[in-house]
Amino acid sequence: MLRIALAQINPIVGDLDGNARKILDFVQEAKAGGAHLAAFPELVLTGYPPEDLLLKDHFVRANLKALNNLAKKISGIAAIVGFVDRDSGGKIYNAAAVISEKKIRGIYRKQDLPNYGVFDEKRYFTAGDKNPVFVLNGVAFAVNICEDIWRDETAICKKQVRAGAKFLINISSSPFEAGKIDDRIHLVRRRAKETKAPVCYVNLVGGQDELVFDGASMAASAKGVIIASGRQFAEDIVLVDLDVAIVKKKRAGTIHLGNVKPSGGDNIIVREACALSMVEQIHHALLLATRDYIRKNGFKKVLIGLSGGIDSAVVAAVAAEAIGRENVIGVSMPSRFNAEVTKSDARKLAENLGIVFKEISIEPIFETYLNVMTPHFKDRLQDCAEENIQARIRGNILMALSNKFNWLVLTTGNKSEMAVGYCTLYGDMSGGFAVIKDVPKTIVYKIAKDINRDKELIPQSVIDRVPSAELRENQTDQDSLPPYDLLDDIIERYVGGHESLQEISRKHDPQTVKRVRHLIDANEYKRRQSPPGPKVTSRAFGKDWRLPITNQYRD
Repeated sequence: MLRIALAQINPIVGDLDGNARKILDFVQEAKAGGAHLAAFPELVLTGYPPEDLLLKDHFVRANLKALNNLAKKISGIAAIVGFVDRDSGGKIYNAAAVISEKKIRGIYRKQDLPNYGVFDEKRYFTAGDKNPVFVLNGVAFAVNICEDIWRDETAICKKQVRAGAKFLINISSSPFEAGKIDDRIHLVRRRAKETKAPVCYVNLVGGQDELVFDGASMAASAKGVIIASGRQFAEDIVLVDLDVAIVKKKRAGTIHLGNVKPSGGDNIIVREACALSMVEQIHHALLLATRDYIRKNGFKKVLIGLSGGIDSAVVAAVAAEAIGRENVIGVSMPSRFNAEVTKSDARKLAENLGIVFKEISIEPIFETYLNVMTPHFKDRLQDCAEENIQARIRGNILMALSNKFNWLVLTTGNKSEMAVGYCTLYGDMSGGFAVIKDVPKTIVYKIAKDINRDKELIPQSVIDRVPSAELRENQTDQDSLPPYDLLDDIIERYVGGHESLQEISRKHDPQTVKRVRHLIDANEYKRRQSPPGPKVTSRAFGKDWRLPITNQYRD
């Protein structure tokens, strides 16, 4: 019997010393739990993804030094640690170090390097080509890394079992997107059944710029049954006992780690992972991403413009839950076009959440702008120029407060608005982190209901009211946009599925589709200037979406 600890931890990119300390803490916890082997996520030592830090030779050297220092502190248990390896020719590898008794006993180098979506590992890494087998307490196992387990065509898992491995450990940094956990479960079960060997899968957790990692580590028996699982969106250590055969005789090429006698308790608690609905998953992802972006970047408090609408309400509620209500400041900035109900809803929301509330009227500033610009706007009717002035005044006020008090501004635009440019550059797009940038408007409403599941935090009138930017008299979003359920479906098909105009028009009015497609293409220049926000859908604007700004292609 071999006890494996799957240690899903939340590192910080570039914090080599801090990450090493956290790894060591979890190694000690695994030892206390009686584990023979502790497995950590992909590139856990550097944090994932380190991106162009990998182009700095001194960063790679520092990571190797940190690994060697860490290895000297690990004994009485074996450990698998993700790091950046380098060969004598200077090529670097996404690698896993297998450590026991204060020494690095062997290294596995990732073979399948993903280069799609948010991944660009071929920009940095060279692919490995070897499948070492390790033996601990007489039990043979192999290690692979993230993408290695996903691709059928390379069959790395099968190769490792044919080389003598009796169970497999995959260390991953697999970003969250809604529903992806079901794909992972299916994959791990399938690989176990195919190879007739138990599969242990350990995944990173935490927020890193646009990415969220949700943990949810797991182990499957040789029959493909999930026998252990970790929490989603939280650090965890999952202990799993594997009843696997002991190697009778030494096999050429295997790396022997010796024997480990666990010092911890004999019993483990088998805990079923709490199944979250799709909306709950997105809600938890936003919480984790927001909390980590704020704290990892050294901010204490955040600032949000409260319009009295659904988007700013959801962002404020997420922020209050993520970092504590005492660290959230909501600012209402009414003008002549704001209805009394939206002003009162902004105040009521702040009271319900228990956050600091400020009201700063933009009317005097707006009046000054109009007076100054009137001679220059001569003989022109009022239009979006005057509307956007209001948004930019509000953006300036928020950024002034941010500069004065070192508060991070959270923007409140959703994916539907970002897609079609229903947002103002240097106005409501001004800020440091865009919490719901990848959340379609229809899902924003569902998250609001999830926030209110125990008590009414977001006033019901905010959820019920027809959405409006309130930049002119009697304005509603639907004056400028198709209904959100229709709009979101077109966006998902065009952005998420890369469907053509003809394909989308089979379900929707061709003229509406053509108009939405034009808006998406024409507003790429705006999105390039927007703050980062967490990816929660299959394709998010940012690393996931690289449409040329200068682009004349039309299908």
